[in-house]
Amino acid sequence: MTSKILTILCAIACIFNSHAQRSNPFHTLNTPSSSPQVLEMQKLGVTQIEINYHSPALRNRDVWNTPGVIPQNGTPIAWRAGANMNTTISFSTDVFIEGQPLSAGTYGFHIVPNGNEFKLLFAHNNNQWGSYYLDTNKDITLSVDVSGVSCPKSEQLDYEFLNRTENSVVIGLEWGEKRIPFTVSVDLNTTVVKSLRKELRGINTYRWEAWNDAASWCLNHNTNLEEALTWAERSILGGYNGFGANKNLTNLTTKARIQQKLNKTEELQQTIIEALSTVGTAYDINTFSMFLIRNKSFDEALQLSEIGLKDNPKVWYLMLNHGISNYFLGKKKAAVKMLDKAHQNTPDSYKSYVGKVLDDVKNGTYKL
Repeated sequence: MTSKILTILCAIACIFNSHAQRSNPFHTLNTPSSSPQVLEMQKLGVTQIEINYHSPALRNRDVWNTPGVIPQNGTPIAWRAGANMNTTISFSTDVFIEGQPLSAGTYGFHIVPNGNEFKLLFAHNNNQWGSYYLDTNKDITLSVDVSGVSCPKSEQLDYEFLNRTENSVVIGLEWGEKRIPFTVSVDLNTTVVKSLRKELRGINTYRWEAWNDAASWCLNHNTNLEEALTWAERSILGGYNGFGANKNLTNLTTKARIQQKLNKTEELQQTIIEALSTVGTAYDINTFSMFLIRNKSFDEALQLSEIGLKDNPKVWYLMLNHGISNYFLGKKKAAVKMLDKAHQNTPDSYKSYVGKVLDDVKNGTYKL
């Protein structure tokens, strides 16, 4: 074999070995990557958001002004918003991207940069290698336009979850000193109620706490109240043949509050009667008696406080409710006596508050 032929064969072998190291076509060994895979997850309400991407490093490159790193204007292709496979973003419920609706699912995430303006592409075809074969006419479910902003320097490309509220979050792709932000929002009441309905048909159907918590969530968000009332009743009465029934002052309070919100006066009065004959902890009695005071049911609040004080004679907050009830029933002397006793038993962290109530009652100026 001549030296020329040997040189050619060695060159071919080097090329082959170099290619194998890059793509590993003949094995599945787990080897380090210069752009490691990252999985980011965040919950927004009950909506789970997952971003799956590969994170390249700057390595002293001006990536935003180097078309070979980040293609500009879709020439020749959109950018994969990461490295290697296309970046994917998943939503477990329907969401809004920059105010535009997007159905639950997993989407390939691609970007078309144009200076500091960016077109974000959400593709239902989500298992591509990069953006090489993205068909922008057929594969795109949603396209939105956003502007870039500056941010602290990030050596590795990453995604941040920012400015989270109860029903929205800003997702920002950050690389170098640039952030590409977009807002994801949800219809919180719709998504949560739908999720609660589904979960209450599973293992949670046997837990009175689950039915009560679902009803309480709706109450606190002033949504789906009629169905929430049935959930509170299910917590109390149980399921088939009364299985899992657990009447207590916690779920009776939830039921009463919903009835009050729905102006179900007669039904509320029946719930109050039930509560007066239901055994509970000092904390539970306090919660229901506070509800009664706010409902201006002062006779019943006084009665329930007295029941609680029989077993818990030194609990300051039961004394407080007892005194306030007496005050609104026109029994100022009895109110002052009980509130003074409550003040003596109150821990330091609440002493100024109880003292203020006592002073206002003495002066006849106390208001709910």
